[in-house]
Amino acid sequence: MPLLRLDKVSLAFGHRPLLDEAVLELRRGERVCLVGRNGEGKSTLMRILSGEIVPDDGSLWVRSATRIAYLAQDVALDSDDSVFDVVAGGMPELGQLISEYHHTASALEQAHTPAALERLAGLQHELEAAGGWQLEQRVETVLSRLGLDGDAAFPSLSGGWRRRVMLARALVCEPDVLLLDEPTNHLDIDAITWLEDFMADFSGALMFISHDRAFVRRLATRIIELDRGQLTSWPGNYDDYVRRKAEQLGAEARHNAQFEKRLSQEEAWIRQGIKARRTRNEGRVRALKALREQRRLRRDRIGKVNLRMEEGEHSGKLIFEAEDVNFSFGEHTVIRDFSASILRGDRVGIIGPNGAGKSTLIKLLVGELTPDRGRIQRGTRLRSAYFDQQRAQLNPAASVMDSVGEGSQRVTINGRSRHVAGYLQDFLFPAQRLQSPVSTLSGGERNRLLLARLFAQPANLLILDEPTNDLDVETLELLEELLMDYQGTLLLVSHDRAFLDNVVTSTLVFEGDGRIGEYVGGYSDWLRQRKTGKSSVATKAEKQTATAGTELPAGKPRKLSYKDQRELDTLPARIEALEAEQAGLQANVSDPGFYQQSGDGIAATLERLESVRGELEACYIRWEVLEALTSG
Repeated sequence: MPLLRLDKVSLAFGHRPLLDEAVLELRRGERVCLVGRNGEGKSTLMRILSGEIVPDDGSLWVRSATRIAYLAQDVALDSDDSVFDVVAGGMPELGQLISEYHHTASALEQAHTPAALERLAGLQHELEAAGGWQLEQRVETVLSRLGLDGDAAFPSLSGGWRRRVMLARALVCEPDVLLLDEPTNHLDIDAITWLEDFMADFSGALMFISHDRAFVRRLATRIIELDRGQLTSWPGNYDDYVRRKAEQLGAEARHNAQFEKRLSQEEAWIRQGIKARRTRNEGRVRALKALREQRRLRRDRIGKVNLRMEEGEHSGKLIFEAEDVNFSFGEHTVIRDFSASILRGDRVGIIGPNGAGKSTLIKLLVGELTPDRGRIQRGTRLRSAYFDQQRAQLNPAASVMDSVGEGSQRVTINGRSRHVAGYLQDFLFPAQRLQSPVSTLSGGERNRLLLARLFAQPANLLILDEPTNDLDVETLELLEELLMDYQGTLLLVSHDRAFLDNVVTSTLVFEGDGRIGEYVGGYSDWLRQRKTGKSSVATKAEKQTATAGTELPAGKPRKLSYKDQRELDTLPARIEALEAEQAGLQANVSDPGFYQQSGDGIAATLERLESVRGELEACYIRWEVLEALTSG
C-alpha cells in the first residue's frame, strides 16, 4: 500500500501549466529520484507533496499517521537559535520544551542557582508527563550522527553545515517519507558520501532531486521524470533511464516530423481555395482544424543551452609555478609547503573539505593574497574569468539583460557582435524574462545567467568555483563538453565527482594539516592512487635533487660550451614534441570511452602522462638555466 498518492494533480502559475493531471505513488523502501529540466516545476511538486502548496485540481492522499519531512533547496531559515534549537524544532509538538530543558541544564553547569534548579525540575516533570525523554535523546542521537555541535549558533555556520543542520531537523521526527531538494548542494565530498551511506540505510520512502549523477547512480531505485507537466516513471537505475529516455525522444522526434509533414500538406491543400470548400471535402477540413488544435496544444521540450565561450589570446606556456608556499590565518596553517606547476591547457580540479582552504589557494595563485613563505610565479598574458559559487557578481536588483550587457545592447563572442537578447536566448532566457530582476530567478536560472556573463568575457584562464550547483543534467553535460574543448587553462573547484572525472586532467587535493597532494586524472583516479599511496607530488628531497645546480648564476654572461649550446638549440623541438604528446594523452584520458578499457591500459596511459609532465617541467627549468647563463 502506498504512503502517499497524487491523483490527476494540476497546477499553473499564470498561463504556464507546471503540472497537468500528474499521477504518482510512493511506497516504503523506495528511493526515487525526481529529474527534469530547470524550471519544469520539480521543487513545486516537492512542496505539493509536503503539503506547503495546494494544487489547482486533483488531490494528494497521505496514508494515516504518515510523517513527511521536507528539506528545501535553499536554507531559508532565518534564526538566531542554536543548532540544538533548530534541530529540535523539527518536532513542533515538544521541540520548544526540549530546547528549554537543554539550555537550562547547560546554564546549570555554569552556575547552580535555586531558581535554575527549580526550573529544571519543572521541565523534567513536563517532559516525563509528555513522554519527551525519548524525543530529547533522539535529538542528541541525530546531532551525533551528523557530527553537529548543538551549542553552536546557527547563523555562524557555513552553507554546507546549515544544510546538514536542516537535514537533521528533517530526520529528527523519524519521517516515513523524506523529501530532499538538491541535498548535495554546498556539501563537500566527504559529507556527500556520508549522506549516500545514510540514505541507503533509510527505511522509509525517499524522494530526492539531484544533479549529482554519482549520487543518483548510488541511491535511486526508480526515476520519476517531470517533462512538460507530465510525470513518467522509469523503473531501474539512472543509466537505464538515460538509455531508454534517449530512445523515447528519438521516437517522439520522428513522430513529430511525420505530423509536421502531414500538417504542411494539408495546409497547402486548403490554400487551393474553392476545392477545399466542396461538400465532399468538409471532413478533410474538419480534420485539418483538429490537426491545428493538436499542434497548438503540443508542448515542445525546452531547448538546449547553446554554450560558447569568448576565448582570449594565448597565454604563456607557464601559468603558475608555486614553490614551498606557506600561508596561515593567525595560528592556523591553511597551506603548508605547497609546490606545483600549472601549464597552459591544464585542467586542474581542486578537491577538499569545506573550509580546507580551496578558495585561499586560488587567491594565492592569482595574487589576491601573498604567501607567508615561498614564491609564486605567474605567467604572461593571463586574462582570467571567475565563477563565484555565491553568485556575488550578480546584482539582485539588476535586470537579466543588464547583468550581461552592463548597459550595452551588444556583446562580442569570438569576434562576432551579437545583441544581448539573442545571446541570452542561447542560455534559455526568453524575451519576456530579459527585464526581470535577478532576484526573481531560480537557482538554476541564476547559474545560467552567471555562465552567460562569464562566457562573454575573453579569457584564457577560467576559475570555476562550484559551477554545477542547481544546473540540470543536460546543461551540465553541455558545460562538460565546452570545458573539454576549451583551449585555455581551467581551475575547477567542485564536489561533483562525475563532473571532475569527465573534465579535469589532474587534481590538487587537500589532505589535512595544510598539505596538498597532486594527482593525475580526476576524482576516481585520485581514489585509486590514494589507495596505493602513490602521489605524483615529489618529496622535498626529490625536489632538491631534481633542481640541484639550477640556481640562476649572477654575473656576466658567458659563452656556453658546445654541449650546452647544442642542448639549448634542441630544447624547443623537444618541448614541442612533449607538448604534442601531452595534448594527445590528455585528449585520450578525456575521452568518455577511456575508462572502459583494461586497467593495465588505463594505468599505462596515466603513468606516461605523468612522466611527460615531469619531463616538460625539467625541460622548462633547464631552458631557463641555459638562457640565464647566456644573458647573465
